[in-house]
Amino acid sequence: MNTTTYDVLGMTCAHCVTSVTTELGGLAGVESVQVELVAGGTSKVAVSSAGPLERDTVAAAIDEAGYQLVTQA
Repeated sequence: MNTTTYDVLGMTCAHCVTSVTTELGGLAGVESVQVELVAGGTSKVAVSSAGPLERDTVAAAIDEAGYQLVTQA
């Protein structure tokens, strides 16, 4: 199992957590999603999956939920 943590901007409440968890949980191979909410800041989202996930796929799911994946420099 792979677990990757992503930084996400724009999340402020439990509804945000639910939206992101639902979108990411719907991706093929995802087994669990855990969110460490930092309201108004950069939240941490840990995604455990059967195999590696494409970053673009994760970014699209987070965008669909209404939030932004922080781009790594």
